Amino acid sequence: MEQLAINGGKPVRDTKLFYGHQCIEDDDIQAVVDVLKSDYLTCGPAITAFENKICQVTNAKYAVAVSNGTAALHIACMALGIGAGDEVITTPITFAASANCALYCGAKPVFADINPNTYNIDPESIIKCITPATKAIVAVDFTGQAVELDKIKAICKEHNLFLIEDAAHSIGTLYDGKPVGSIADLTTFSFHPVKTVTSGEGGCITTNDEKLYKELCRLRSHGITRIMEDMKNPTDDPWYNEQVELGYNYRMTDMQAALGMSQLNKLSRFKKRRSEIVQMYNAAFSQIDEVFVQEEIPKSDTARHLYILNLNLEKLNCNRRQFFDALCAENINPQVHYLPVYRHSYYESLGYPKGLCPNAEHLYERMLSLPLYPTLTDNDILDVIDAVKKIINFYRKF
Repeated sequence: MEQLAINGGKPVRDTKLFYGHQCIEDDDIQAVVDVLKSDYLTCGPAITAFENKICQVTNAKYAVAVSNGTAALHIACMALGIGAGDEVITTPITFAASANCALYCGAKPVFADINPNTYNIDPESIIKCITPATKAIVAVDFTGQAVELDKIKAICKEHNLFLIEDAAHSIGTLYDGKPVGSIADLTTFSFHPVKTVTSGEGGCITTNDEKLYKELCRLRSHGITRIMEDMKNPTDDPWYNEQVELGYNYRMTDMQAALGMSQLNKLSRFKKRRSEIVQMYNAAFSQIDEVFVQEEIPKSDTARHLYILNLNLEKLNCNRRQFFDALCAENINPQVHYLPVYRHSYYESLGYPKGLCPNAEHLYERMLSLPLYPTLTDNDILDVIDAVKKIINFYRKF
């Protein structure tokens, strides 16, 4: 059923805008076509080229391309030896995979609360969650803004913990001048179509540790190796390979790698345009009492993935669902990122209670993700801003 715009009037625009969308150009298509015409569709040279490009972008020594961001998180935990009896601290404001990766390994996810201004995991809350069973922290760069890496790394050093930086949102972000991907023990990336760069589906793990790199390479490919020194029963037979541990088929295809490589060549352009859009939103919304603007920490030079509209509902005669529906009626289709992970019914069945992280729950009830992707025009952004202002004016408390 078609929704009516506020006051039954004409929507601010005739065509729909969604919160995210891939930017695929002719050279991206040609890169994939070239691989389709080549000898290798998987396990070929495009994978190596893509991994080398990731190392160039992140300044990491090693990169391991995988099938998706969830696979990256899973084998990152495996490579660190996370298992039964261990605890892994993460944020609730993230996609479920950031916590599921601990469950995959038999470990327990523990949720630290967020900073209510930056929306990223709060280092002080992390400290309160540490127990003798804590083995790692999965710190998520929510919206693309880097977490407070200096503070979190210091916590890890003090308590002998591993740091996995979930950079699914933050390819291209710098922290204190250093690229995300070269700072944590392991950094994981996602290249889903709504991310800053895409390979269709796909992911990657970066590290500066050669031992972890070799382990990750085995884990993405069934636990099989062709490296003689890693075998239990080595032979120089040219056909021989040996499974030395239990791994998974988490390989990326060469078609995906070719698309990802082409997209990485545009990363600086995509980051620049996303930053311009964020600046337009911030300039408009910082003048409105009915919304809060996300705080940026000075050390994060952010390649923004999401723009969060944080509603000050105490000043509005509506709830978040009413605002969401009103935006859709204006042909602006937002999204919500995310339901706190422990509020999913599966996690509730594991005994996680509502109210565990008050700041995260407060944000969840008030946030919407607005359109943010490079192909949006300035007029598109002005339409979004006009729609938000129109709805606020209608629901504003007097």
